[in-house]
Amino acid sequence: MKSNNADIVFTPAAQREQEKRGSAKGYARKIAAGFPDRVTPELEGFIGQLDTAFLATVSAEGAPYIQHRGGPKGFIKVLDNNTLGFADYAGNKQYITVSNLAGNDRAYLFLLDFANRQRIKVWGRARVVENDPLLMERLVDPAYRARPERAIVFTIEAWDVNCSQHITERYTQAEIAPALETMRERIETLEAENARLRNAQETAATQ
Repeated sequence: MKSNNADIVFTPAAQREQEKRGSAKGYARKIAAGFPDRVTPELEGFIGQLDTAFLATVSAEGAPYIQHRGGPKGFIKVLDNNTLGFADYAGNKQYITVSNLAGNDRAYLFLLDFANRQRIKVWGRARVVENDPLLMERLVDPAYRARPERAIVFTIEAWDVNCSQHITERYTQAEIAPALETMRERIETLEAENARLRNAQETAATQ
């Protein structure tokens, strides 16, 4: 499950900074062991619950760019044990990510689960795939109302779990709907009980 890929995550420059700033010993074992580069059941489960992600690319000239990608939960699919894919839906037609990948295939996925305060960083290579109906059939959710234009296929080179520090809990409407429904039912029950008691009190007062 692991490969000698630590220099992808901690570049030589990063390791020099760690040495200079006193954190090198804390990361020495991880650097020696390498980072996961395959999809584990835990990673697949995490990805399967996501409805949002951030894809970072860099142009051939070195200009960085981060773009939000989203869809229904599980929109990022596991294609094999080290490959992910997702549909690229119609957007504002800037094509920055597409052009970046045409000149430099290095890419990075930042996966963030706000509700559970978890995040995973994924380093790899990405490519744009167009005019592949069989691949799109694997990636597109027919119930999702958006027009897919192409696929992004991401080959994992390394991934790491990031700490939960400073992640603020946030929830989608779908996630809070059950709690709101329970609260609504409780309020209706209390209002009905309050009305019953008020009527009983008024009746007793008139007797």
